[in-house]
Amino acid sequence: MATLVLAAAAPLVSGAFGFAAGSVGAALVGTAMGVGGAVIDTMLFAGGKDTTTEGPRLDSLQVTSSTEGSAINRAYGRARIGGQIIWATSLEEVKNTQTQSGGKGGGPKATSTTYSYFANFAIGICEGPDVYLNRIFADGNEIDMSKVEFRFYDGADSQQPDSLIESIEGQGQAPAYKGLSYIVFERLDLTDYGNRIPQFTFEIFRPSPDRQLEKAVRGVNLIPGSTEFGYEPGVVLKQVTSEAGTVVSEEFENVHQKQGVSDLSVSLDQLAAAMPNIKSVCLVVSWFFDDLRCGHCEIKPKVEVKGKSTSPYNWAVAGLTRDSAALVTQLTNDDGATYPAYGGSPSDKAIIHAIQELKIRGYDVMIYPFIMGDIAAGNGLPDPWGGAEQAAFPWRGRISCHPAPGLAGSPDQTSEAANQVAAFVGSALPSDFSISDETVVYSGSDDWGYRRFILHMASVAVAAGGVASICVGSELVSLTRVRDGATTYPFVAALKALAGDVRSIVGTGTKIGYAADWSEYHSHRPAGEVIFNMDPLWSDANIDFIGIDNYFPLSDWRRGRDHLDYDKEAGHVVPYSSTYLQANIEGGEYFDWYYADSAARVSQDRTPIFDGDHGEHWVYRQKDLKNWWLNAHHDRPSGLRNAGATGWVPQSKPIWFTEVGCPAVDLGSNQPNVFFDAKSSESALPYFSSGARDDVQQHSHLKATIDYWSDAANNPTSGTYGGKMLDLDNVHVWSWDARPFPSWPLDGGAWADAGNWQYGHWLSSRVGMVYMPDLMRHIATDYGFTDFDFDEAYGACDGYVIDSTMSLRAAWQPLELAFGFDLIETAGAIKAVSRKAIPVMADLDADRLQDL
Repeated sequence: MATLVLAAAAPLVSGAFGFAAGSVGAALVGTAMGVGGAVIDTMLFAGGKDTTTEGPRLDSLQVTSSTEGSAINRAYGRARIGGQIIWATSLEEVKNTQTQSGGKGGGPKATSTTYSYFANFAIGICEGPDVYLNRIFADGNEIDMSKVEFRFYDGADSQQPDSLIESIEGQGQAPAYKGLSYIVFERLDLTDYGNRIPQFTFEIFRPSPDRQLEKAVRGVNLIPGSTEFGYEPGVVLKQVTSEAGTVVSEEFENVHQKQGVSDLSVSLDQLAAAMPNIKSVCLVVSWFFDDLRCGHCEIKPKVEVKGKSTSPYNWAVAGLTRDSAALVTQLTNDDGATYPAYGGSPSDKAIIHAIQELKIRGYDVMIYPFIMGDIAAGNGLPDPWGGAEQAAFPWRGRISCHPAPGLAGSPDQTSEAANQVAAFVGSALPSDFSISDETVVYSGSDDWGYRRFILHMASVAVAAGGVASICVGSELVSLTRVRDGATTYPFVAALKALAGDVRSIVGTGTKIGYAADWSEYHSHRPAGEVIFNMDPLWSDANIDFIGIDNYFPLSDWRRGRDHLDYDKEAGHVVPYSSTYLQANIEGGEYFDWYYADSAARVSQDRTPIFDGDHGEHWVYRQKDLKNWWLNAHHDRPSGLRNAGATGWVPQSKPIWFTEVGCPAVDLGSNQPNVFFDAKSSESALPYFSSGARDDVQQHSHLKATIDYWSDAANNPTSGTYGGKMLDLDNVHVWSWDARPFPSWPLDGGAWADAGNWQYGHWLSSRVGMVYMPDLMRHIATDYGFTDFDFDEAYGACDGYVIDSTMSLRAAWQPLELAFGFDLIETAGAIKAVSRKAIPVMADLDADRLQDL
């Protein structure tokens, strides 16, 4: 009786507290009354009798109706939006009765009845097509998508009716909602939501069909390279143990989003949604070097933490286990807690599985061996470059003989230099490696030289069923310039031999190359000399492509307008201008001129680049890819041009951009090779940069580069192999992360390098944004407007949503105000004009102003 009274009183109490009928508050009050009634029943009326209690029950099984006439959302880019219920059934009520006996003494029984409710419904989210669903929120809380039965439709014109809706409405009676992105929930348990359908919002990504850069990108570098299980497409669990060593629970090791699948799986889904024309994925795999002196340097896989057990397999690389592998440097944060400077090297099985997953998804895979400097500050190691000690966490391009060439006592151009290089290279042979199931077995000597690393990676590729391509190294620029004679380079010779040994492992179906730094690929030019030091490698029969990590500067911009690159007549008024950036691809610094020193750079005192002796200006032009590729190469030892050419055959092999990138920072195009990483001695801002984040600069730089080389007029065809000089299918943009958005980069607790994303080279999270020209074109097209020019609408935002009926002008206006451009009519078209391009008063002729 009390249960009935209190349960019946619940709506009255709810009203007293201001809760609307059917609201969360009303449901919670009803639940509280039901529980209270059960307790009072037991206390007052049990009296040795059987008792029966009944939990709260909904008065109606009808769901809340949707709003008639609501506009369909138009979403652009990334957004979190709600929607409208477009279909639903009556709620399903499930009665659950449980009887508890009176125990051994045969006492009174207690019978309890509770009710659960399940809902089937569909929510329309936004206009399609190509909508990608990233996360689901219910009443503001992210839900685990793996624990909810749902089907998502991306709004394609080809989508078919949902199976559940059709089974209920009848064959041929269910709409397909073509062009509408919607989601269908099947038997959603409403218990946690007060027995009502919660308020849903959805984090979605709707790319623009006019997104020019994202559609043009055909290759990416997949990082972070140092990640123990980040490349594993399956779910890996780590065991949590007590102080006594007992396993008490398991936690996800490589799952940081609530989708029930691995980080890599989510990241690759996001990659496919953002950049649909990707053909090649360059998989970066890192081991660690421990010394800049090549004669003392070892290269090993390392782990980020000891004493961790994982399933379905434990970490293992090159015969090392977690217990036997070295630990990466541990740093200390401001709170005194330690953390690894890097993630550990990828487990061999994770690499194998990643290769297989990428191939299943239709990508060509390049294995990109990558060595990282795990040398902490305060190392006390002799510095080959003359410092008090070796720089902290240095770039691999600093590894050299000791002392380095040009410094007092350097062994450069002697046999000792060759000996030091040989110690770095090591003696591992292809016959030292074998494959057993998914394990690469090494049977050679205790040798952690460079050859072991590369031959191990080649063996891993074979264990995975093969890859499309592999590099035998990248950016070892200071090593490829060490000489043991006037014109001989022992590390280049070692790379050539290594390419042959890699070929013996991977076979003829895998392309082999070396990824040279942009400052390295061309030639070595010590004072008064030109030696095409890389030509023995580039001309070798086992090398299929010339890899170049393209970080050429495309600007020399400064604050204000009083600098040489500002040119109002040419339209070069902002550093984002496509014509300006493209003019510096085969022009500008390292092509037309160079700066003799930092003082000359500050004053813009430019020294022209030319060859007064032989008219081969390209010999000194680092940016002149075409003429380097089109012409025979003649060394100039001691400044005298050899009559005979090197072994390089003009036009014989394609160029691949094994990397191309630009940091998302102010004036990143001034110096795109630099990066921000507080722990590293290499951390720097581009020349004259304010240090502000600038996603538009990165986007403009990459778009200008890819557009330029995609033009057939700029990319000649080889008369030897019939292909293009630059293989556009193998232009790899640095970089895409295996860690998915938004856990990367928001979860700084999981990843120590999360802070580097802000100003870094990552495309991850940025290609999900919308850039103003693309956004303006997309909106215009949706409204049926076709005459426009929005190239000067500079800016970027995460997303934009039109959620009501409005004019095209009203849809555009907030973007004009936020991003500083104006729309004007010219020659019958609407044109965006950046306010930065409008002349200021100082540009006007004061004599032509009328006195007032």
